[in-house]
Amino acid sequence: MSFSIIAVMIVLILLFTYYLSIKVKCPGTTGWLVGFGTAICGSSAIAALAPSVTKNKEDIGIAMAVVNLFGSIGMIVMPFILIKTGLSTTQMGLLLGGTLHSVGNVAGSGYTISNEVGEAAITIKLARVAMLSPALIFFNYLVNKNNVKNWTEHFRLPWYLWSFIAITLLSSFVHFPDDLIKLMDTAGKVILTVAMAAIGLKVSFKKLYQSGRKGILFGLIVFAVEILIVGGLMMFI
Repeated sequence: MSFSIIAVMIVLILLFTYYLSIKVKCPGTTGWLVGFGTAICGSSAIAALAPSVTKNKEDIGIAMAVVNLFGSIGMIVMPFILIKTGLSTTQMGLLLGGTLHSVGNVAGSGYTISNEVGEAAITIKLARVAMLSPALIFFNYLVNKNNVKNWTEHFRLPWYLWSFIAITLLSSFVHFPDDLIKLMDTAGKVILTVAMAAIGLKVSFKKLYQSGRKGILFGLIVFAVEILIVGGLMMFI
């Protein structure tokens, strides 16, 4: 049931992001990137979507800044709110894992409450991460449906996503040593940090100030709607 809630939430948020971005005319492709990062897994999701929707480094930088801003705020604020609500471990894990932006945000907030909530939240978050590839195909269709010559172009995923799918399938049947997993986790964080730094070097602070304000408001709206959707669907479990 929790996975179904996450799947429904992702579809609704992506649809909401697509149409809201057009309605409010969020600068460039910032709205699409912010919404996609909010729905899935923050900066990693933005990096996956960016090549198919924009070549503007400022848009990418703004989107990453916005999702990391609200992810950090949510990580700090949400545990204080949830511990006063009387929700169950499963419900708190679903809210945290189903709404916060990055795995780090989810872990930081969940384990602040308890180990049980942390584990539940991480499980839900990993379900969102696993939806990255189908979500990317779906959103690419929404954005580029009038700009492709063949429907198969919607299924063009970055090479690292195909690698992710392959490793996911492989790890389902093969046990990897814990030391290797820790090494790969560290290497992934280093590579992502380098990529984000490279994007940051291309960002104009003048343009970030001019268009970032609307991006921040857009990110706040999408984050709030995401919380409302998960909270509403949670009533069915």
